[in-house]
Amino acid sequence: MPEAFPSFGTIETEQELTEEAFAILRQHLPPHKVARLLALWKIDSGDYVKERDSLFSGSTVDSLFEEAKSAQG
Repeated sequence: MPEAFPSFGTIETEQELTEEAFAILRQHLPPHKVARLLALWKIDSGDYVKERDSLFSGSTVDSLFEEAKSAQG
């Protein structure tokens, strides 16, 4: 259950914060840039396989390729 502070409202859990951040990244960056960013951050905690499945669910190699191509201009 999230903790609450009177002046800050509700503080989300680390998992909730991570999910929100990934959602923002996915909205504003193509998948290949999200993957590169994650590699740069060298995230050592969590389960990359689960995160990868969430990031790319419903995607195919072809759809990711087309998305990357269109993002390049």
